[in-house]
Amino acid sequence: MVSEHAAQVLVASNRGPVSYTLREDGSLDARRGGGGLVSGLSAIGRDGDGASSLWVCAALGDGDREAVRRGAGEPGVRMLDIDAGVHADAYNGIANSVLWFVHHMLYQTPLEPAFDAEFRRQWAAYETYNRAFADALAAEAAPGAVVMVQDYHLCLVPGMLRELRPDLRIGHFSHTPWARRRLLPLLPDDIGAAAAARTAGRGPGGVPDPALGGHLRGVRGDVLGAGALEGTAVGVHGLGADADFLRARSQRQDVEEWLVRLRERVGAGRRTVVRVDRTELSKNIVRGLLAYRRLLTDRPEWRGQVVHIAFAYPSRQDLAVYRDYMASVRRLAEEINAEYGTDDWQPVLLELDDDFARSLAAYRMADVALVNPVRDGMNLVAKEVPVVSDEGCALVLSREAGAYEELGEDAIAVNPYDVMATADALHEALVMDPQERAERTKRLAAAATALPPTAWFLDQLAALASE
Repeated sequence: MVSEHAAQVLVASNRGPVSYTLREDGSLDARRGGGGLVSGLSAIGRDGDGASSLWVCAALGDGDREAVRRGAGEPGVRMLDIDAGVHADAYNGIANSVLWFVHHMLYQTPLEPAFDAEFRRQWAAYETYNRAFADALAAEAAPGAVVMVQDYHLCLVPGMLRELRPDLRIGHFSHTPWARRRLLPLLPDDIGAAAAARTAGRGPGGVPDPALGGHLRGVRGDVLGAGALEGTAVGVHGLGADADFLRARSQRQDVEEWLVRLRERVGAGRRTVVRVDRTELSKNIVRGLLAYRRLLTDRPEWRGQVVHIAFAYPSRQDLAVYRDYMASVRRLAEEINAEYGTDDWQPVLLELDDDFARSLAAYRMADVALVNPVRDGMNLVAKEVPVVSDEGCALVLSREAGAYEELGEDAIAVNPYDVMATADALHEALVMDPQERAERTKRLAAAATALPPTAWFLDQLAALASE
């Protein structure tokens, strides 16, 4: 049954636009999130068309679940109080430990994966989790409404929802690259086929974007034959940086204070190679550090003259493989500092906690930005650094990043697995003529902001409506 207050535009995602914390006095503290979806959804109805919207998401913590129980949720947001065990199995067991690994080519295939009885139990939870979203969306959507399903956590929702509500226009936008055809057979036959069909299944004119974030490689022949599925279209909508927000935020006092501190730590006259990432396996931080060490080994003229600022904040530390990876990053940075450091020069400044103001300060002072993922849906860091750079920044960019399709012409491209070539690229970036660097930065910033968050969201709505 359709809700009495049915919505015309719906967004579905694992994490919603607001989260709740339960205070000691029993009251709830609501915190609004940021990002492209939040900005985009606020644009609905600006022209007075009266479009109603609803965001369907999961209750992720005790505060969220209490808000659901009290009926204290924010207008326009419906949180689903799904069993915590089901969510854990679906989110960590399948989405982050299986689908993420397939899409990013992270498996060591001689040892993994092994799809056993435990996997089947977790997959059942993933189906239950996706079904809860499909049922809620079916109940809340107005006739002919547009539904925008987000990311690999909800791969099964489009097909499930299509069966329940064939009148809807359903888009699936993936914020990761889509698995290459040769990797999809890693999944059990019945699950791989079901996931493919359900992801592609949507109402007339829906635009599933398996090439999440505009990762064009996914479109070139690797989208499960999407063009052959009746009524299925594939679109590319590359999320851009929010230039106005970034430029304003990067000039605030806390960023200025971090600039002073970082410049003191780097030392006068030294160049900087900057990276800002989650310690996510696909971000390739270890090979980036190996390339920097190779630069110092092969080109001793850079010793004492350049500092690698590496901000690698925690990611998925509840998974052992991610804890081990963070330990590897820390260990390698310490080895480089021990091998090459002097009394007045620390080659690597590594920070393993998240501080947005500090990251913006590093963006502003970067001579070189290193973005070398083994595979990435988009990578907004590559787009953000040129937007806020003070003096111009050379971008060393993996050709496996989705952003490469837009930024590659003015970046220095690297094979993310080739440590020697990445070291050479760092040298090329460091010796780049300042005028050329400034001109490249200007072009990079223009390309990076071509489709800012609100336009990105509305662009997808327009694509769904035009079919």
